[in-house]
Amino acid sequence: MVMIQDATAPRPAGTVTAQETDVLAIARDVLRREAEAIQALAPSLGEPFSRAVEMILRCEGKVILTAVGKSGHIGRKIAATLSSTGTPAFFVHPTEAQHGDLGMIRARDVVIAISHSGSTSEVLTLLPVIQRIGAKVIAICRTANSPIGRQAAVCLETLAEFEADTLNLAPTTSTTVTLALGDALAIALLRCRGFKREDFAMLHPGGELGKSMLCVSDIMPKGKNPVVGEAATVQEAIIVSNEFNFGGVSVVDDSGSLTGILTDGDIKRVLQRHRGEQLLAVLEGPVGDVMTRNPQSVAADMPGQHVVRMMEERERPTYIFPVVDRDGATVGMVRMHDLVRAGFSTQIDID
Repeated sequence: MVMIQDATAPRPAGTVTAQETDVLAIARDVLRREAEAIQALAPSLGEPFSRAVEMILRCEGKVILTAVGKSGHIGRKIAATLSSTGTPAFFVHPTEAQHGDLGMIRARDVVIAISHSGSTSEVLTLLPVIQRIGAKVIAICRTANSPIGRQAAVCLETLAEFEADTLNLAPTTSTTVTLALGDALAIALLRCRGFKREDFAMLHPGGELGKSMLCVSDIMPKGKNPVVGEAATVQEAIIVSNEFNFGGVSVVDDSGSLTGILTDGDIKRVLQRHRGEQLLAVLEGPVGDVMTRNPQSVAADMPGQHVVRMMEERERPTYIFPVVDRDGATVGMVRMHDLVRAGFSTQIDID
């Protein structure tokens, strides 16, 4: 529920209304200041940034972020961004580090210490111990000519001289620039590592973002391929179908290429149409007599959402598709149940 304050209610002493203050001009000025600070930082990047990237690429352990206050919040975000783009990272609070969490740091790690002033006492206290452990330190400070900047192996300067607030006190521009610098590090590392869409999907299985990147090969049951040859009997195909319980079997030729599909629906129609000796003859006959020829299939690298739409858009809803590789060979089967289990929604009733 949104609570709307009574416009006639008394205001705290010394305050004015939004109408009495040009809040839009203030907001635009804040955005302009922060944008200008990021734009000014871009051309200043040089050898220290390249060294920092190389240091992290050569890191055999993890990247550890440490900072206090608002910089601590930024450090947590940078750690999350690094981890989600292929660089394992986590955040350690300097105070907790002084009370045992330093045990999380090893000689093979890289520590990124964030301090706008470059003189945060909690961070400064840790540096000698981190160096004795043997971990390398990258600093992110306003200037490299600061206590923390001078002690680090590499210092990335933010060059943020002024905050966006009129008092020049609240961490605003400095934290925005630091966050942008962290993003630049993460994306540079992503590119250097050759991080691909499928790598991103593996690390983001939840939510719409993760689902949009899942392809059929990620969703279909692994190592299970209900398939029979064209020479198989209907009865043999039914046995294979029951064994896998996928709702059908793919039928392939001698080269392994898909030629047909026999679904549980096809089997049900055979049982409804035939009785007695006629049914027995059909069951003992070739699967090619009753299968659906040239069935629609899906590629192993097709996005899962596309498969859902294909199933929904057919005149008669389909619950399974044979899966083929780039050479046309049948490699498995994907079911609507597999797609729903992976988090996709559908208009088809699968009960």
